[in-house]
Amino acid sequence: MVYLLSSIIAFLLIILFIVLNRLYNLKLASLKNKKSSSPNVKKILSKFDELLLDMIAVHDSGIKGVPAGKEGEFYKMALLRACDIVGSDRGSIMIYNNDDGLLHIIASRGISDELVEKIKLKPGTGVAGRAFEKGEIIFVTNPEKNPDYDGYMGYDEQTEPFVAVPLKIKDSTVGVLNIHLPKTKNNFTDLELKFLSILAGEISIMAENINLYQSIEKFYFELVQTLAKTIDAKDSYTGSHAITARNRAKKLAERMNIPEKFIKNIEYAAILHDIGKIGIDDRIITKPAKLTDEEYAQIKKHPEIAYDILSPIEFLSIVAKIILYHHEWFNGNGYPEGLKAEEIPLGSRIISVIDAWDAMTSDRPYRKALKKEDAINELKNGAGKQFDPDVVDAFLKLIEEE
Repeated sequence: MVYLLSSIIAFLLIILFIVLNRLYNLKLASLKNKKSSSPNVKKILSKFDELLLDMIAVHDSGIKGVPAGKEGEFYKMALLRACDIVGSDRGSIMIYNNDDGLLHIIASRGISDELVEKIKLKPGTGVAGRAFEKGEIIFVTNPEKNPDYDGYMGYDEQTEPFVAVPLKIKDSTVGVLNIHLPKTKNNFTDLELKFLSILAGEISIMAENINLYQSIEKFYFELVQTLAKTIDAKDSYTGSHAITARNRAKKLAERMNIPEKFIKNIEYAAILHDIGKIGIDDRIITKPAKLTDEEYAQIKKHPEIAYDILSPIEFLSIVAKIILYHHEWFNGNGYPEGLKAEEIPLGSRIISVIDAWDAMTSDRPYRKALKKEDAINELKNGAGKQFDPDVVDAFLKLIEEE
């Protein structure tokens, strides 16, 4: 699956190169054949450079992968780029929804929220629906006289001429880019329509990349859940503890202003941090008495066992490192490598505090749970020794809120 993603990304980069090469040839041709004055040539070149910057921005945003629920941010950015390149204050991006078979506005500019909610088009209906179905650019000069607009008159933004540009990938159309004509213009120029078409092509490619990324993300999340169930089968405490740890890890990481793309790794680490116990004898894990030195030495191997299980999975390689070091101590007295302070990954320091809290506040075969006040004191006493003081401080504030 990872190799497939790499191949797709490489293919997208090749497509981008071809598009940029075509633009470069277009630029040279315009310079050779242009009969107008120098200021107009400079204006065209300026617009050309603006398009290149817009394409690079769309490409960079889309190629990184967009998590589920964040698609709107990508499409909003892409729409603003498209509007700005022709000087428009209004526009929208509509994406086809496979669940209901309709085109939905997923990003808009200068369009009322009421209209955004109201417009849902079947392919072939409305201007955007026809552009989607035919896969062709449609320009509407007078929406008020267009029968496809009967249901949407009365909205000021629907009286302006606009162009509907299909978002196509080969023979497949995924949506439509709608850009309204600026009030200062009588029409779009051929060059502007070409620019919009090229930019729409790049948006389409990135939309496909987003879908691929989210499919892979879903696959790996299901893999993580399957692994978590494996832990639960081994030790019911560990399994339920993993779910609680995940929720707290997410909240704590957000409180500490960790970038969202790293929070997911910390969540996965919280779910899987005990998976290494699969390789530990059941009698040791469920022993109701104090462990011997030899048994404790076996327990201490579980972070390394977890690392050996997870690190070959490229998607979980960062997660594997977080888990490997979640029993390191802030003062360097932990295991397996005796790392200290900032040498320990922040995700590991977060999991360390959450893991200790859950262990202290839960009944175990060998002891009863501590009272909440006692567990808080243990964390405070361990700050700067076993735990990162900043993480402890943020965690205790989180516990107070709970």
